Amino acid sequence: MKKVSAAICMALSLALLGGCANQSLTGTSYSREEARQVQHVRYGTVESVTPVVIEGDERGIVGTGAGAIIGGIAGSKIGGGSGSDIAAVLGAVAGGIAGQKIEQAVTKKQGQEVTVMLNNGEMISVVQEVGGGQMFRPGEHVRILQRGGVTRVVY
Repeated sequence: MKKVSAAICMALSLALLGGCANQSLTGTSYSREEARQVQHVRYGTVESVTPVVIEGDERGIVGTGAGAIIGGIAGSKIGGGSGSDIAAVLGAVAGGIAGQKIEQAVTKKQGQEVTVMLNNGEMISVVQEVGGGQMFRPGEHVRILQRGGVTRVVY
């Protein structure tokens, strides 16, 4: 029964971490709140493209919590009495740290810094996730979509 509980906790934790990995930062991905909102559109030409890495989520809320739960459960199985309590606390701390690092690694994205010369002569640069493995190329004509503090480069 103990092995089944640990397996269920592990599966739930991985599912939660997997949910974090699905947050896309491409130019064609929108949150529910962004749908059906007016965006300002400008046109321009790609001047340069630089591959970048977009760091993973440093908050680590899901990973830290899941790791702490798993570590605490695993630690509580060590020893007996107050030794078991201490092992549970140490396991929770170690699991939380490990979970946070895993979440950071899972949420890291391949990105691109796209420098665009707008038709009005202004030069801008936007960093966004590479969508479908497709990088922009210098000379391509693109649209710049802006709303609030969010800017996207799209074809």
